[in-house]
Amino acid sequence: MTSSVNRQKLRTSFKNARSIAPLYTAGPVAVTPDGSAVITCLSDEILLTEISTGTKMCRFIGDKQPVSALCVSPSSKWLLVFTSSLFLRIFQLPESMIPLSKPIQPTRVVPRAHEAPIHVCTVDRTSTYLASGSADGVVKVWDIMRGYVTHAFKGHGGVVSALTFNYPHDSLSTAVSTKMQLITASVDTRIRIFNLSATSNSTTAAKPEFILEGHSSVPRGLDASPDGKWLVSGGRDSVVLIWDLLPPSQAVRTSKGKHLVTHPILTRTIPILERVEAVGLLQPGDKLHGPSSSADSIQFYTGGEKGLIKVWNMQDGKFISALGQEPPRTSDDQEARQILHLIYIPTTSTLASVHADQNIIFHSLSTSSPPRQLIGYNDEIVDATFLSSYPSPSPKIDSHLALATNSSLIRVYSTSSFDARLLDGHTDIVLSLDHGAGGRILASGSKDHSARIWAPLPGNDLDWGYRCVAICEGHAESIGAIALSRKAGTDATTMQSPFLFTGSQDRTIKMWDLSGVSTTSSADPQEISKCRSLTTHKAHEKDINALDVAPNDRLLVSGSQDRTAKIYEIDYTGPVGGRPARGELRLIGTCKGHKRGVWTVRFGRTERILATGSGDKTIKLWSLDDFSCLKTFEGHTNSVLRVDFINMGMQLVSAASDGLVKLWNIKEEECAATMDNHEDKVWALAVSNDEKTIVSAAADSVVTFWEDCTEEEELEKESKRAELVLKEQDFLNYLSLNDYRKAIQLALAMQQPGRILNLFKDITAKAEPNSITGDSSIDEVICTMAGSDLARLLRYVRDWNTHAKTSNIAQQILFAIVKTRSADDIMNAFKDEFGEATFMADDLSAKQAPGAGLKELVDALIPYTERHFSRMSKLVQDSYMVDYILSEMDDGMLDGEAEDDIMNIDVTTPIS
Repeated sequence: MTSSVNRQKLRTSFKNARSIAPLYTAGPVAVTPDGSAVITCLSDEILLTEISTGTKMCRFIGDKQPVSALCVSPSSKWLLVFTSSLFLRIFQLPESMIPLSKPIQPTRVVPRAHEAPIHVCTVDRTSTYLASGSADGVVKVWDIMRGYVTHAFKGHGGVVSALTFNYPHDSLSTAVSTKMQLITASVDTRIRIFNLSATSNSTTAAKPEFILEGHSSVPRGLDASPDGKWLVSGGRDSVVLIWDLLPPSQAVRTSKGKHLVTHPILTRTIPILERVEAVGLLQPGDKLHGPSSSADSIQFYTGGEKGLIKVWNMQDGKFISALGQEPPRTSDDQEARQILHLIYIPTTSTLASVHADQNIIFHSLSTSSPPRQLIGYNDEIVDATFLSSYPSPSPKIDSHLALATNSSLIRVYSTSSFDARLLDGHTDIVLSLDHGAGGRILASGSKDHSARIWAPLPGNDLDWGYRCVAICEGHAESIGAIALSRKAGTDATTMQSPFLFTGSQDRTIKMWDLSGVSTTSSADPQEISKCRSLTTHKAHEKDINALDVAPNDRLLVSGSQDRTAKIYEIDYTGPVGGRPARGELRLIGTCKGHKRGVWTVRFGRTERILATGSGDKTIKLWSLDDFSCLKTFEGHTNSVLRVDFINMGMQLVSAASDGLVKLWNIKEEECAATMDNHEDKVWALAVSNDEKTIVSAAADSVVTFWEDCTEEEELEKESKRAELVLKEQDFLNYLSLNDYRKAIQLALAMQQPGRILNLFKDITAKAEPNSITGDSSIDEVICTMAGSDLARLLRYVRDWNTHAKTSNIAQQILFAIVKTRSADDIMNAFKDEFGEATFMADDLSAKQAPGAGLKELVDALIPYTERHFSRMSKLVQDSYMVDYILSEMDDGMLDGEAEDDIMNIDVTTPIS
């Protein structure tokens, strides 16, 4: 009985529980010193995102111009931002990691900080000074707290490409060095060392102490050791140079005589064999162990065009280890995978690499845990599907989400932490995805004319991934639709799907045998099986957009641009006794009725029905018995791109090019709910196994998780109804006790002006002689009413004043307010209402100044009050006319009768 009731219960509401939104498109990146958050540039916006969860914490107000450089102070207090408008904006970072809805305003804005675009900036370890380098070869040093320039260095031969401070200190000693140096690099391949300790009026203050030459191309990275002895520099000449900044003093003869000079010397040149975009020194506690590492060795890291972080021994120049995975040399995306920036976070022993494909990867140096990856921008998302993992002892259903974007790489997210992996295998854009029985196996179709089968790697919840186990090649055009069998094969423990269907732009459907594909962890990870095509069927006259397999694996449906959906019977026989698998397709019906191409098809899970979505903005429901159209759903304003069944086949969910996701009740043929969180076409739609979560992904690069909140809303409505009943009973009790103060306050709190109006009508009917409103207690309530309640009552009076039937009550209450309250009280009432609305942040009046509400109210009261006054004046004048007419009529009638009476009186008749 209970299950029957649950099946009949329809879902009416889904809420936006969370979403995966773009967080990085291009530009500089910074990480807070504690390693908890990353600061990225999204178009012209600046975002602060928590690394562990991928949640956006806050947004910083910009000037609508792209960010050219930014950095965070080591004290985690300041964020310093340079934009292409040449402004310097200084923000104060939030102290707690609580998401903020309001954007953060800058604490200081410096206009025209440079005369040319700023490309690099950095802060010294004391968080006192900021150094910035521009495209005109000028380097400026700023006092962050006071906002002025302390030093300006010119003479660089072009764009300044790298900056670093050299402030020697010993962590074991309390002594502080009195000499601070700024080391710069520019496109003239030279490295310059400036002494910041020199006074600004010194003739040598603006000139470099030393100029180091050794690179043959642009130096892109600089870093100095904490003790101030070593300097590493790396550039696009594919080498890293090691400089000794404190060599033994040498005697130099000048015109003023002979004296000792300490000049930095080049001690080693290390070939890196790739363009170096970033270089830095590791602290002793974060050293990696390798064949050439020792206890007193110094290690440095590099990143460049190969997309790997490499760790080297500085003493002998030998390679120690690499972090990350190098893309295949045949991949077209190798250039997009190169490293643009490297950020070293000593507090968490982490190296963060920023790649050209807008991905940010966090590598741990202290543990062997897999890297944490944040995908900055997914571009246009064209398909999505849930995946499940089966680690022992308990499986996790819908633990991952696979996305096909405008890329050859498949994105797989963890649904719990939004940690991501990139699946590399296809050589062109991936167009379609599907999962097999149990959600363990992933299939993908691409523009490279091939389909691939992916299986999970062995590992735990942290060390997870997918590998390609099979490839299907044979189509002559792009594969735009793919469908795996819905039932597992003979080996149910591996959740192996026995066959696969692919639909292509060559207008054919191919059936592939997967019985020989091994998806277990014991298989060779480097082995990729070649799948055999069982049959090829010429299906449609135009491109095939969608495929789906029935839950019993007996039927296949295809949707095409030729405006039809075709149903096929599947005849599959697995391999038996050495005989290979055999498969055939037989057309059994065609569904015709759409006026545009069919974009999506889906079988019902419980009944013999089929749903199709088309470019004609409609969804049609078809019978699989006679292939007739049963129902048509209209409501989308653009092409319907995805459709699926939920709730035991009683409801449909659809996504369209209008950016909306709609929930439909099949029996009533009506839309039950509309979900809106996208600004572009919703290409992808996925429903979880428990049907409580719907995922929509669109061309705006946003993935939204919609969770069923029908029961929550019903409980909330029930609680509000019960609360309202109690308040109404309290209101009646207050009236019976003549406690008008609490009655009016409760009616104002419930926002029920009708109850207050009826109360005032009853009171004014009594009309006490010495009362303004008709009751002295009501006069006292109005005289002592709180500010926000008075403002709300005045708004009700304004509304009552617009109708002639209620204008007399409105005028009477307005007269009582003006008579008993001063002008300052009324103004303060609106100020109090403005303060409460601002605190709650839900009232629209919070968006305007407090005086604006009073002005609008007075402007609304005056014209209607003048109209009512004019109407009453006219009525008074008309009453005088009526009185005059009546008096004239009465006088004439009485005079005539009197004369007649006098003439007819017989005076001789005695009066009794």
